[in-house]
Amino acid sequence: MDFSLKKLLSFIVIASIVAACTVSEKEQPWSIEGKSDDELMAIADSLAKEFIIVDGHVDLPYRMNVKGFMITKTVEDVSVETTGNFDYPKAKKGGLDAPFMSIYVPSRYQETGGAKDFADSLIDMVSRLPEVFPGKFAMANTPADIKVNFEQGLISLPMGMENGAPIEDDINNVKYFFDRGIRYITLTHSKDNQISDSSYDTAYTWNGISPFGEQVIAEMNKWGIMVDISHVTDSAAFDALKLTKAPVIASHSSCRKFTPGFERNMPDTLIKAMAKNGGVIHINFGSTFLSKESQDKFDKMREDLTNYRAENGLASDDSTYTAYVKQYAIDNDVYEDVQKVADHIDHVVNLVGIDYVALGSDYDGVGDSLPKGLKDVSTYPNLIFELLKRGYTPAEIEKICYKNTFRVWERVQEVAQELQGN
Repeated sequence: MDFSLKKLLSFIVIASIVAACTVSEKEQPWSIEGKSDDELMAIADSLAKEFIIVDGHVDLPYRMNVKGFMITKTVEDVSVETTGNFDYPKAKKGGLDAPFMSIYVPSRYQETGGAKDFADSLIDMVSRLPEVFPGKFAMANTPADIKVNFEQGLISLPMGMENGAPIEDDINNVKYFFDRGIRYITLTHSKDNQISDSSYDTAYTWNGISPFGEQVIAEMNKWGIMVDISHVTDSAAFDALKLTKAPVIASHSSCRKFTPGFERNMPDTLIKAMAKNGGVIHINFGSTFLSKESQDKFDKMREDLTNYRAENGLASDDSTYTAYVKQYAIDNDVYEDVQKVADHIDHVVNLVGIDYVALGSDYDGVGDSLPKGLKDVSTYPNLIFELLKRGYTPAEIEKICYKNTFRVWERVQEVAQELQGN
């Protein structure tokens, strides 16, 4: 048989399977009974293309900054395959439509100054992508923008600011960054700042949210910026939930049930409180966010690799060392897998329901710690496949992919209109 005819027949078979399996729940119950893994994978790939996929946190801007944007004012060519976790071909393959571009501002700028200028430089860089690569990327400030871009086959680039330090001590900067396209602000990052305590810090400067932070949250509510409680302490997160008039998000956090003692992840009490608030937790894909076992393995790996370099007099970029690192990670099975990400989704769903969980990979932000099966943005179908195998319906997966995030975002917009009207 001619190859093209084989390909056509294969496409027809897959299309018929998908058509039969993506009928709405009102028309027929969803079941995986009798479907092979190949059939489920075909369905997963189809759903990844059919549904909008929003990722709450992708660190492409800082990655591009490291490659020299501040000096050259040119953006990395992400319209072609790169060595990073995100680029246009990978995103199209995986069905990613709206990665929130993380405007990540390192905590050192809180000491040196220049946080606002640095944030502006990253926003400028993201804004350049649709100009440099027209027909591939587009900016997006609302869910409606993303829907329009999706229909046109464009990848949307909504922006969230990781660390509220660029607000500095001027409350007017909240509106300034809204006007620049920022649609969520992670209140702090790795150190306590002028707004909130950080889960990675031990100073507990404010024992939660600062007095200025209270003003910042009120101003974010007023202008329609989502309050992001990733990176904050538990006390700060609960403070934020008491203060906000709109639902909050965790843009890239996972469940502490699987990582006892790791405050960067969310405990069940906080997940329940967030659900009561109407918010949504976006699950982080990093292996060390997914299990205590992986955390322990990575700790041991760092210790062993430090000793290996010292014993052999090797630099971190030495080819002998990098080859050793790669083999060490394989031999010691340090990475979690896609199933563990699904475990975190299961946990949220079992705890509070399907409406409060979404995706927040932290691609290009967690280094070489991504789980097997989810190594870059081309791999979302692998997670959808796993969810299908566990009995999630297409309608439920659609909520995880984007509808839960859109619900929160749209409500934040509504609250802003109400507050501005007052």
